[in-house]
Amino acid sequence: MGVRSAELVRQALADAGMTGAVKTSGAKGVHIFVPLEGQPPIEDVAAATRALAARAERIDPALATTAYIKEDRQGKVFLDSTRAGGATIVAAYSPRVRPGATVSFPVAWSDLDRVSPADFTIRTAVALLGDRNPWAEAMPAEQTLPADLIEEGHTIPVARVVAMHEGKRRARARAAKDEAAEK
Repeated sequence: MGVRSAELVRQALADAGMTGAVKTSGAKGVHIFVPLEGQPPIEDVAAATRALAARAERIDPALATTAYIKEDRQGKVFLDSTRAGGATIVAAYSPRVRPGATVSFPVAWSDLDRVSPADFTIRTAVALLGDRNPWAEAMPAEQTLPADLIEEGHTIPVARVVAMHEGKRRARARAAKDEAAEK
């Protein structure tokens, strides 16, 4: 399902006239990188990322979701738009503290459905690299963020903030229900 959801993001990027490079996270997901021209404001980058995730979700809402709260995802793949605008992510070739010592590794889009994070470990990565740097080779040229993507994204609330407020609302509702049950 992760591969299919990555393809949704790839399609949303293509529909916006953009392209990205993909790598395994070294855990269970994938990361898609889009190099940008200049230094657009972080707020605009984060907004564009939210819009791309929303557009990808609209392509196949039965598969993917932007719902930040896990219990609201209904088994769908989470398109995490919170990794832009200052969040940290694992760098390509970084080992992960996971069984098998997996490594975040670049993958060709055409190979994405044939690989698993377990294919790339501290034991296999060096041999797979050889004398190449597939991450650099896969990286597209820098691109400009489309204005409509930024504009749409600024209308979408930040998922973590929404989740924080919703979590507090749900906690208050549970507390009120518990209090009523005690009476």
